[in-house]
Amino acid sequence: MDTYESVLLVKNEVFVFKIPPKTTNRGYRAADWNLQEPQWTGRMRLVAKGDELVMKLEDKASGELFAKCPIDKYPGVALEAVTDSSRYFVVRIQDDNGRSAYIGLGFGDRSDSFDLNVSLQDHFKYIKKGQETDEGSQQQLDLSFKEGETIKINMKITKKDGSEASRPRRTGGGSVGLLPPPPGGSKLPPPPSPQHVPTPATAGTEWGDFNSAGATSQKPTTPANQQNWVQF
Repeated sequence: MDTYESVLLVKNEVFVFKIPPKTTNRGYRAADWNLQEPQWTGRMRLVAKGDELVMKLEDKASGELFAKCPIDKYPGVALEAVTDSSRYFVVRIQDDNGRSAYIGLGFGDRSDSFDLNVSLQDHFKYIKKGQETDEGSQQQLDLSFKEGETIKINMKITKKDGSEASRPRRTGGGSVGLLPPPPGGSKLPPPPSPQHVPTPATAGTEWGDFNSAGATSQKPTTPANQQNWVQF
């Protein structure tokens, strides 16, 4: 996939100065340069291509490249502000062979240097945000249960009228659904023994069949309490 160049900032007039070597660790001072006699005057373009950022110094009329400065971070060694002014910077330029040199860069107005600072900061914030998004998308969220891990869910059952229904609780270790006997319950008395009803003696053989038949068809008298027990 091709990556297109994006021009972040253009300033049509910038000044390039020859700077003396830095002799102390306090930083560069623009007052040490010959500000009245710049070595070169031209156009500055800040160009981004993907994550790469390059400051290009070009001729205003022909667009011919004078020098370029790759910038990998800001603030950094590629572009460093001086200690005594907000309009001047020390720029590390590089050629195609990797050789580098340091020059002074200045703007005629403070608003131009302010625009440069804002463009640089916005670019690297954008790059950082993109990197964080890519790292976050590569991380996978593991929602699987670990060994021995359980989950507890509290569920409430709501009736149509809005009240909560209670579940029956099971108590004890016995069977469910059998009611215990009432305390102090009395057992029914056993039924009384039936009384024997004597059969009249047979008067003779001639009436014996009749007496036997009569004796057989006769129902024994049952006591009242026996009838009640049978009915119960």
